[in-house]
Amino acid sequence: MITSLLQISPAQLRRAANVKEQIVKLEKELGAILGSSPATTPTKGPKKMSAAARARISAAAKARWAKIKGTAKPAVQPKQMMSAAARAKLSAKLKAIWAKRKAGKKTAKPAAQSKQMMSAAARAKLSAKMKAIWAKRKAGRK
Repeated sequence: MITSLLQISPAQLRRAANVKEQIVKLEKELGAILGSSPATTPTKGPKKMSAAARARISAAAKARWAKIKGTAKPAVQPKQMMSAAARAKLSAKLKAIWAKRKAGKKTAKPAAQSKQMMSAAARAKLSAKMKAIWAKRKAGRK
């Protein structure tokens, strides 16, 4: 039934527009008679929700999750306080450590074993072997 717009003549297009206007006019008259708006009335965009409504929904969702998880609200643990005597003792200890470090005396643990060192002869032997390998590769590229 619906033909391509390219195949319709201008006169047919004008007639279709007139028919459409008549349909809209008749729908408005019908709505006035029946006391309701026509069914094809365009709807407005998405409805806005107030901040209070969003807050109520959020609170209800949080309550549902708390009920499911079995916890109402996480308990806030009190901060662990250090007594004045303990703070003073710790402060004195740290001051002594830093004083020794500044004086050049280390209070740190003994240094970990250093990496195994290679003797000069072994290093020379390895160096010569690697030079030979690289020379061979370089010659193979040319």
